[in-house]
Amino acid sequence: MRIIAELPHPDFKISILSMNSKFIIKIEKGTLEQTYKLPEMDLTDGVNSVFELLDEDFLNTVLARFTDMLKDFKNAYYRYNY
Repeated sequence: MRIIAELPHPDFKISILSMNSKFIIKIEKGTLEQTYKLPEMDLTDGVNSVFELLDEDFLNTVLARFTDMLKDFKNAYYRYNY
């Protein structure tokens, strides 16, 4: 697995990796991570097609999902510890 690009973003870290003929989009926020895998064959313009997928609407949805993930994790943690 190798990193082919890192994109700046104010809310999270975005890395694009390449492995086994797939592009892997890894988005991290604190201890949480979302990963999306795409076959390279499905994208007509290679990594540039990946950049096009990462539009504002998609990234807003990712941010909302991180909020839900953190809430879910905190709820599970408090059930376990209290």
